[in-house]
Amino acid sequence: MAESFQKASWYKRLRNKGIQCELCHHFCRIPPSQSGRCGVRLNQDGILYSLVAHKLIAKHIDPIEKKPLYHFHPGSKSYSIATMGCNMSCLHCQNHEISQPPRENMHDIKGNDMDPAKIISEAKSSNCKSIAYTYTEPTVFLETVFETACLAKEAGIKNCVITNGFLSEKALQDVAPYIDAANVDLKAYSDEFYEKVCGARLEPVLENIKAISDMGIWVEVTTLLIPSLNDSQTEMESIAKFLFEIDPNIPWHISRFRPNHKLKNLPVTPIKTIRQCRKIGLNAGLKYVYTGNVPGDPGESTYCPKCGNVLIDRFGYSIHRYRIRDGKCQHCGHPIRGIGM
Repeated sequence: MAESFQKASWYKRLRNKGIQCELCHHFCRIPPSQSGRCGVRLNQDGILYSLVAHKLIAKHIDPIEKKPLYHFHPGSKSYSIATMGCNMSCLHCQNHEISQPPRENMHDIKGNDMDPAKIISEAKSSNCKSIAYTYTEPTVFLETVFETACLAKEAGIKNCVITNGFLSEKALQDVAPYIDAANVDLKAYSDEFYEKVCGARLEPVLENIKAISDMGIWVEVTTLLIPSLNDSQTEMESIAKFLFEIDPNIPWHISRFRPNHKLKNLPVTPIKTIRQCRKIGLNAGLKYVYTGNVPGDPGESTYCPKCGNVLIDRFGYSIHRYRIRDGKCQHCGHPIRGIGM
């Protein structure tokens, strides 16, 4: 059975044909014939296999704003791909049908085989500026990300990861030279939230956001505000302060929650709360703070941090007016941080 799957990277062998996966911060110890917490990496007779390498469960051409990446080649298209699987188990996951694979039969992983060269070819023919590894968690299909990103870089196509930020330091260092941008989902500023709602921990995510920024990869951060779970003023102030201390130019996307998966009992986030949190970010000194999942809200647009004029007028994922020239505000000449602005 294992012969039909690709051998995985980022693991070490233990005694009695055990394996320790080194792909993410779970560092799963996997006995023979078992998988790690992601459900898509299988120990078969002392060798770790990826059950999802090159098996795409989703591929779409998206506006880059959908990732969301607002300061990375605005208005461009991104060839967006995913396999099944995730190393977290978020109770509110909007893509749980594909992120949580069937544990009762690990070999029944859905997806269509597609090699990296074909991905590059389709991205080029679709006039996509970038490839986005998204929808589920790119960490669990990092072999495919790595192979594809290497070819994309040679072809002049940018690479973006939309990630929960829980990958290991080693995995991040290996893939970083080929990644141009990342949106990291900072789900909360509480270990309790991460443990109870996501099945993970906060600290590795914080460390990786800083590391990604220090590596020179363009980084944006998204926080989904869930009523009663992570939407307190104190928690939002903590996130804003954390991002400001790394770089006040990091765009922060504050998104509206809608009931989903195992949190259908909670209400939709009030728009008032979203807007209050945007003010918290701006008051903390962050220069670019956005509201998400509220089409038509003024917080979707990009404003000049110096003169306050609207520079990118957005509605949803669409750009209506663009007033940045050579990376500078057309009104006052203030530099606007980003790539391809």
